Amino acid sequence: MALAKLKITPRSDGYDVIEVLFNPTSYSISKPVNYTSQPRRNLNAPLLSFGGGGSRTLTLKLFFDVTERPVVRTRIISDVRTLTNKLVELTLIERDKERPPVCDISWGGAAPANSDFPFCGVVNNLAQEFTLFSSDGTPLRANVTISFLEFLAWEEDWRKTDPDFSTRVVRRDETLSSIAAEVYDDPRLWRVIADANSLDNPRRLEPGQVLHVPKLG
Repeated sequence: MALAKLKITPRSDGYDVIEVLFNPTSYSISKPVNYTSQPRRNLNAPLLSFGGGGSRTLTLKLFFDVTERPVVRTRIISDVRTLTNKLVELTLIERDKERPPVCDISWGGAAPANSDFPFCGVVNNLAQEFTLFSSDGTPLRANVTISFLEFLAWEEDWRKTDPDFSTRVVRRDETLSSIAAEVYDDPRLWRVIADANSLDNPRRLEPGQVLHVPKLG
C-alpha cells in the first residue's frame, strides 16, 4: 500500500495542491472554549457564563530536503524554496476576496466524526528555518512550522448543531411577510424570521441575502 501523504488543497483557482515531501512526525491542534467570569464576594470561585466556542488551530511541523534533487510534478527541485514558497503563497491576500485562500488539509482515509482531518482553515502563522546550503548559498533543507486557523461556513456549522436548520435565499421584491406566508402559511409570523436573523430593519431585504428560517415547534 502506498504511503498516504499529507495534502494542502487551496479552494481557490490558481494554486497547486501541496503534497508534503515527508509526513510530519507529530501535529498539534487546539480549540479554545470561551467563558466570562462573574466574581462574587460570597463565593470561592466566580460564576461562569459560556461565551461561545473559539476556532481550532492546527499546527504542522514540516521538513523539506532537496539534497537528492527530488522530482515534483516532473520538475527536478534543487532549491528548497521552490517548495516552501508554495506555503508562503497561502499567506498572501487574494484581492477579490480580501483575505488569503481557504485551504483543506487532509491526511489518510476516512476518519471518525469530530476528528482533526480533514481540516479547513486559513494560514495564521508561518515560520521557516533553513538549515543546509549548497556551496553557492542555495538553501537545501528547511524546517517549516505552519498554523491554520479554522474557517467555518456558518451554514454548515449551524446544520451540525441545529437539526431544524434551513436557509432561504431572498429573491427580488420579497419581504419577510411574503416569505413567512410561503414557509409558514401565515404572513404574520414574519417576526420569527426577523428574530432568528437579528434583522435591525426587517423591511429591508437584499436579493441574494441568505436567511435562517427556523422550523416551528
